[in-house]
Amino acid sequence: MRDLPSRLAPHLLPDPGPVHAPQDARLAAVLLPLYHAKGEWQLLYTRRTDTVESHRGQVSFPGGMVEERDATPRETALREAEEEIGLDPAKVRILGSLDPMLTITQFQVIPFVGVIPWPTELRISTQEVATVFGVPLSWLLQEDNLEVRIQPEASLGLREAVHAFRPYQGEVIWGATARITLDLLRRLRSAGFTGN
Repeated sequence: MRDLPSRLAPHLLPDPGPVHAPQDARLAAVLLPLYHAKGEWQLLYTRRTDTVESHRGQVSFPGGMVEERDATPRETALREAEEEIGLDPAKVRILGSLDPMLTITQFQVIPFVGVIPWPTELRISTQEVATVFGVPLSWLLQEDNLEVRIQPEASLGLREAVHAFRPYQGEVIWGATARITLDLLRRLRSAGFTGN
């Protein structure tokens, strides 16, 4: 289904423009880069290094905190993708956004879905990103690859239901990244997309 972008776009939210975080939360934005390779659509993820300030060693999307120089969260997502993985903002076609999500670490995250050409040259910031990898949408859409765990969050004193995908080539997509992925998958199903 090469026409995935045109079918998915009507099921996404419009660009929210300038946004303010809820009280006691910090505003952030991420980019969900979709690309077509090996005959199917894939979603690009990163795994953070063990030396970054937050979410060490975790699978995530390119993104970060909204800074004063960013007019909108969309600018943040594109800027951070360029800083983290060298993705040229001019090559990203933003299709829309997903529901804002408040994380347990008090980040209000605005996710943006974009299509990137493939192959594309990436320049990984080794200070922030340990690796970049793609996961086929067909794999993510298989319900038996998803599980929900009840996990204690010791630093917050909570017991939290945590969404996690089974490991994909050794990488575990869980927590906020899994919840953002699930929002995208719900919208893909609404668009009639079931795999390739």
